[in-house]
Amino acid sequence: MKRMYCVLFSVLVLFSVSSAKPESTERIDREALVKRHQITLDQISGSELLQVGNGEIAYGIDSTGLQTFFGNTMSHWGWHSVPCPVEGSYSALKLEKFDFHGRELPYRTSAKGQENLFAWMRENPHRINLGRLRFLIKKKDGTLIEPKDVQKIKQTLNLWEGTIDSNYEIEGEPVHVQTCAEPLTGSLAVTIETNLIKQERLQIEWAFPYGSPNNSGADWEKPENHQTTIQQQTQYRAVIKRQLDGAVYYAAAVWQPDTPLSEIAPHTLVLTPDKSKSVFSFSAVYSPNQETLEAAPFDIALQSSKASWQNFWKTGGAIDLSESSDPRWKELERRIVLSQYLLAVNESGSLPPQESGLFNNSGWYGKFHLEMHWWHGAHFGLWNRWAAFDKSLKWYRDILPKAKELAASQGFAGARFPKMIGPNAEDAPSGVGPLLIWQQPHPIFYAEMEYRLAPTKETLEKWRDVVQEAAAFMADFAFFDTATNRYILGPPLKTVPENNNPKTTLNPAFELSYWRSGLRMAQTWRERLGLPREKHWDDILQKLAELPQHDGVYLLQENLLDTYTKQNWEHPSLIGMAGMLPADGTDPVIMKQTVRRVWTTWQWNRCWGWDFPMMAMAAAKNGEPKIAIDALLHPSHKNGMNKAGLSTGGPFPYFPSNGGLLYAIAMMAAGWDGSPKVNAPGFPNDGSWNVRFENLQPAL
Repeated sequence: MKRMYCVLFSVLVLFSVSSAKPESTERIDREALVKRHQITLDQISGSELLQVGNGEIAYGIDSTGLQTFFGNTMSHWGWHSVPCPVEGSYSALKLEKFDFHGRELPYRTSAKGQENLFAWMRENPHRINLGRLRFLIKKKDGTLIEPKDVQKIKQTLNLWEGTIDSNYEIEGEPVHVQTCAEPLTGSLAVTIETNLIKQERLQIEWAFPYGSPNNSGADWEKPENHQTTIQQQTQYRAVIKRQLDGAVYYAAAVWQPDTPLSEIAPHTLVLTPDKSKSVFSFSAVYSPNQETLEAAPFDIALQSSKASWQNFWKTGGAIDLSESSDPRWKELERRIVLSQYLLAVNESGSLPPQESGLFNNSGWYGKFHLEMHWWHGAHFGLWNRWAAFDKSLKWYRDILPKAKELAASQGFAGARFPKMIGPNAEDAPSGVGPLLIWQQPHPIFYAEMEYRLAPTKETLEKWRDVVQEAAAFMADFAFFDTATNRYILGPPLKTVPENNNPKTTLNPAFELSYWRSGLRMAQTWRERLGLPREKHWDDILQKLAELPQHDGVYLLQENLLDTYTKQNWEHPSLIGMAGMLPADGTDPVIMKQTVRRVWTTWQWNRCWGWDFPMMAMAAAKNGEPKIAIDALLHPSHKNGMNKAGLSTGGPFPYFPSNGGLLYAIAMMAAGWDGSPKVNAPGFPNDGSWNVRFENLQPAL
């Protein structure tokens, strides 16, 4: 077995998510950069929780070094559905009809009279907690420890090596635990050193819950609803089969010999370390397939973790702010470094991530939101780690038939990509989600990003169908209003802020600009393929409604004159047109005035975490670099990142904040299309910021 892992270890193919090669000479001391932001915790907390993982699976680890009091085990492949309460399931839902210029469009937006089915469709499938590994530590009186009994905590996440060292005392007895995740298999590997083993006061419990759409992804109260079967067991290894209704997955563990594994209750196993020693090691792994089930021994896992994380940090982009005189440099740099680690662990897997990644299910039952995929992953392209993003981009090709089916069901051409979905690609019902449209041009944006990194025929063919079908829907959704001789967007639609009336909303600014960008890029894509331009798309580009404006600034949508007085909360999407997007349809003078007006009038305490980097992007592109920095470090709770780097900007944790930060910072450092040819054009040029960076790509 070790020989096999040595071969895998030498390849390092899975967790080396960077698509760039290590630099021959590095101007930045990357090890020093990363290590000055090591995380050290001194208390047990469910919110300041460390993680190890490989992008496909992640483990939340509390201050004991395992999941004794807090922490989940979640993956991109671990999903579960409870039986549907209604025969026919998805086809049984009655659809709400919306008027679209004289024709009715059916949407999954109303729960009235079908509350149970509506709720089931939203909650299923849901991501699940695969299992919990925790310490059973007895105090001298024989009772199990509680959080207050864990004293003198010093827990450190070594970012450079991907390892967690947990030191603490139980009634004066020192405990040292080292935890890591093997990058190839995703194994959780642990070693424990303490005299509590010799005193027969420490065991390891491995327990398996029923699936749940709740925050933890676990239901511990229904043992009769699922099965845990030990399929193989030796003195040092066990293989377990798990079945939850129609979901099946496997788990395996390896440990030191002479350590009994006992089943003490349904779905609950216990390892009892050999009392003749004070050190014990074990590894556990989860997999959807029994054929790929192999837990890496601790020593191999540790070597592999160290090598792969060092490779991660040595490749891709880097930014060093340590020579800046602005005292905020260290906090900004901390957020940058920790965000890179967290997004590699949580969001570099085979599916678009949910808003809380693999930390918990606070992001809508574990389902992912395609309008937020940009904010989770687009930064990987600017940081020269495209391979980490590309894994989940395959999803758009996989669901293309389903997206075309959705468009056709509403009478549109092309493919309509939904908002909130799980691996079955079913559009989850909601009063908001089915009416959103701003996710539609995203795949065209991603295709353009990849072409800039790899301008090849292969890239063009890879994205051909997705770009064509996404643009075909966009063109068909744009309605030609003969009365005004222009193409318009809406109604019905929900805008980025989501606080609008979908039945009356007309021509939202952000969506109009993105429609222009998307159709323009799609035409360019056709030309690269040697295909003729679509005449209808060009007609739309020429006649699409102008961006709504009043009094020298843009409005959220046409005729919304109270944009800056009553609607100045939620997402300020109108600044995204020339920040996140390439400014199609905007006037530079009006755009700059809009950026200033939004910055001074918006209710930032009512926004979301990614609104701050969106503000920074717009400010940087429009000649306001001081505002860009102030936005990234705005003191609002919605812009907070705790000691572990976890964002408080939405359902906790809120990873779009981290992804948006990394995109904004890369753009501010490396520039964007048409940016000034100076170093770090998005940072203030007043001597307060000394920005050293390498291997970053400019933004669109």
